Amino acid sequence: MFERIKEIIAEQLGLDDLEDITMDSSLIDDLEADSLDAVEIIMALEDEYDIEIPDEEAESFKSIGDICRYIEDNQ
Repeated sequence: MFERIKEIIAEQLGLDDLEDITMDSSLIDDLEADSLDAVEIIMALEDEYDIEIPDEEAESFKSIGDICRYIEDNQ
């Protein structure tokens, strides 16, 4: 699952090097995503995994690992 989430994030942010994305990476601080990028990533993940991520939950994500755990727990 982490590999697919990395691919989605890289695609949304236009990143070529997936090695830059780790479980500890922060969308904003490490990957330099802005708030619009973050919303687009959440929407892409919702589509990919057929789930709904409430705004309150999305705002609490501090790392890619948080996103992965949320999706695993809510599929």
